[in-house]
Amino acid sequence: MDPRSSDPTVTPDTSPTSSLENPKFPGILARLEESPVCQRLPLTSFLILPFQRITRLKMLVENILKRTAQGSEDEDMATKAFNALKEVGVRGWALGAGVVGLQVTPPRPPQLVQECNASVQSMKRTEELIHLSKKIHFEGKIFPLISQARWLVRHGELVELAPLPAAPPAKLKLSSKAVYLHLFNDCLLLSRRKELGKFAVFVHAKMAELQVKDLSLKPQGIPGHVFLLQLLHGQHTKHQFLLRARTESEKQRWISAMCPSSPQEDKEVISEGEDRPQVQCVRTYKALQPDELTLEKTDILAVRTRTSDGWLEGVRLADGEKGWVPQAYVEEISSLSARLRNLRENKRITSATSKLGEPPA
Repeated sequence: MDPRSSDPTVTPDTSPTSSLENPKFPGILARLEESPVCQRLPLTSFLILPFQRITRLKMLVENILKRTAQGSEDEDMATKAFNALKEVGVRGWALGAGVVGLQVTPPRPPQLVQECNASVQSMKRTEELIHLSKKIHFEGKIFPLISQARWLVRHGELVELAPLPAAPPAKLKLSSKAVYLHLFNDCLLLSRRKELGKFAVFVHAKMAELQVKDLSLKPQGIPGHVFLLQLLHGQHTKHQFLLRARTESEKQRWISAMCPSSPQEDKEVISEGEDRPQVQCVRTYKALQPDELTLEKTDILAVRTRTSDGWLEGVRLADGEKGWVPQAYVEEISSLSARLRNLRENKRITSATSKLGEPPA
């Protein structure tokens, strides 16, 4: 994968010392890349490939660590190797980017992967807020949208339903109009679409003021996948909206995003004493929405929620990350002993790697 596609800290080398020093170089390189031997792959693909193999080495050492005796010298060596490969993975990626002529903001050791990912994610989130701030307008209010502590969790258009006042109670008739939602980690914006892709916000609320009810029983015969969103002010309901989604999974994803589980609840899902349904990734999946989870082959998830139209929400055992994935990319782990073994091995990796951060006795 070309790192430029996913890392805003990486920019092409625009210095005149690359191809401009030798004007013939771009033409020769283009002819070489057109060769059938290269299978239409650019030079950067071949330069990056050795560094991508580092992630496979990490998986191999992780499996070795799972099979060493606890408290043994082998476990200590495997643990050190496992953590060293995390560091090499980041440094090797940066070196590979330098080889192909990219300018990279290097991560600071020793926090390694977590710190690097957090930095990249923070920059992406800030860029996204800057982009949204140019499109979102508040009617008669000043709302500072851009904040380093804020990020977009989910956005999309739903249908707002409202009973027509002239309709008799026995024959419920509903009006419908589109409403666009931008859900951030700390607030929710409801708006109407305007021209040129802009949005006019007519109401907003903090996350703590949201209350959601799943109307799966379809009261009074209301059709579709509906739920009730209430915006509270103290103990009282300030606004409420009857919203309809296009699919069951869309509704459940909105409910899950507006009423997120706590980190402690997610940790309990993958704890050793909790036998929940588990699935294993059989095909690589790239997340397309902020609430989705990118999966690699062999990733194992503890399942939190399933929908009737082929989606599930799960927590990845390896790192505790939570998100939605299509069920077509995973397989059910039906064996109880296999599920329990996965939980034991996950606890083993977590406890073994945490020892490196402890002071010597």
